[in-house]
Amino acid sequence: MIIRILKEVKEYKKTSFLAPLCMVGEVLLEISLPFLMSFIIDKGVEKGDMKQVLLYGSIMIAAAFGSLVFGALSGKYAAHASAGFAKNLRKAIFYNIQDFSFHNIDKYSTAGLVTRMTTDVTNVQNAYQMVLRMCVRAPLSLICAMAMTFFINAELSTVFLYAIVFLSIVLFIIIHFAHPIFLHVFNKYDELNASVQENITNVRVVKAYVKEKHEIEKFNKASYNIYKLFKKAENILIFNSPSMQISMYGCILAISWLGAKMIVGGSLTTGEMMSMITYTTTILMSLMMLSMIIVMLSMSLASVDRIGEVLNEKSDIVSPENALTSVEDGSIRFHHVDFAYSAKQKEPVLTDIDISIASGETIGILGGTGSGKTSFVSLIPRLYDVTKGELFVGGKNVKEYDLDVLRNQVSMVLQNNILFSGTIKENLRWGNPNASDEEMIKACKLAQADEFIRKFPDGYDTYIEQGGSNVSGGQRQRLCIARALLKKPKILILDDSTSAVDTKTDYLIRKAFREDIPEITKLIISQRISSIQDADRIIVMYDGKIDGIGTHEELLKTNQIYKEVYETQVKGGDEE
Repeated sequence: MIIRILKEVKEYKKTSFLAPLCMVGEVLLEISLPFLMSFIIDKGVEKGDMKQVLLYGSIMIAAAFGSLVFGALSGKYAAHASAGFAKNLRKAIFYNIQDFSFHNIDKYSTAGLVTRMTTDVTNVQNAYQMVLRMCVRAPLSLICAMAMTFFINAELSTVFLYAIVFLSIVLFIIIHFAHPIFLHVFNKYDELNASVQENITNVRVVKAYVKEKHEIEKFNKASYNIYKLFKKAENILIFNSPSMQISMYGCILAISWLGAKMIVGGSLTTGEMMSMITYTTTILMSLMMLSMIIVMLSMSLASVDRIGEVLNEKSDIVSPENALTSVEDGSIRFHHVDFAYSAKQKEPVLTDIDISIASGETIGILGGTGSGKTSFVSLIPRLYDVTKGELFVGGKNVKEYDLDVLRNQVSMVLQNNILFSGTIKENLRWGNPNASDEEMIKACKLAQADEFIRKFPDGYDTYIEQGGSNVSGGQRQRLCIARALLKKPKILILDDSTSAVDTKTDYLIRKAFREDIPEITKLIISQRISSIQDADRIIVMYDGKIDGIGTHEELLKTNQIYKEVYETQVKGGDEE
């Protein structure tokens, strides 16, 4: 996972190299200061030689200033590299998600993907910046300071080895128990984000049903779960600080006691003793820094796993080599097709679908909830792949086409009619970025949207709020149909896309389709028989199978399901 993520450093490799290099310069100059100080004391102060004091004092000032400059440059380069790395990571995640098939998307929640691109990437960014600076500074300071102490007095320096062994054992135990908790924490973040997203998206429904208190309780529960897990992790991490304190004061006491004896015995000078105490502080601070780094890295490793999971997810639907780049016509052929959303499903969603649809034909699709209507049409633009059998569009297997080419020729208006923030023109041009005003107006007239658009003060330049919240459900549906028509597809699929419009508008849309775009193959899913009764043929679906095919009149005679729905809707409506 780490190797895969580090590939996204890309153009920031230079600054990623310069940051630790400058840190090396800072540490080396900083480490020299206590050593120079011992010379000032032993060769200058104790002997009363001011020239030596001024000489080594000037060198110390120059070394301190150089250390400051190197430190500032290291911070600048590390910040630049980590921010760029995070930018590339977010881009890589987002780009990879764009290539996902519906099957890949089904593996993750929307909130989970958002958390990975925000919280998890921020964790990795902070960890990377720490690695470039602290992961160089702490070990290098520790090694250099240890080397200097051994150079000054090897016997006295063995005290630090005991401290390092003790701290290593404590840190290993802390990380072993803390890492799984942090991994669990970020999964709980997904649940919290999902709760917030759902509430904000559906805030009108919440208010309509006076469910504010329920939503607050749900949010508090998700938030409290995160609090409990962080508290549990912190209860483990708190052992880091007392362990460091024990090591620090233990080392200072041991060195002070042993060092005093050595000064009396003449094997250690006063200046060397002061340098040893200063290096003791440096060593222990380095150890403390290392412990903090390890704790931070244990937290970020959980984020690394989650990010790597998305980056390594490859779409199971891709364009083949030497893919077909044109769709001949709008003909469709299902050849004994079975379909299941995953291999774990015991029963397929669709079973033995075998039907041919001629180019330009209008097909109505009727069936109850869960009958497989949406699954049936989702296979045509290859949003999912068939599990068994073959599916042909334009006389060719859909798996032979370039995905972009196929999907541009199969225009689909889904059940959830989504509009994006921007003007009506900008939304319509999702169907065709180069569409002229005349083409947009024509598409809107076919979708019966032109009339209400012109009633807006700004007409086609009217701004649509996010999700289309400032237009009605019926208006939103008609705009989505117009957007789909602008693609000029060979196949048009309407998945219950006129449910929010009145029967007159529904009739006018069907009439426009029949008269103005007869060459386009049209598949219309609807729960209203009035929306599909004039189709060339109607498919009745039940429990993932085709229960009947025929015209409106034929099905009234031969299909019990269709007959029952008709009587419920039409006769019941007449009596009422």
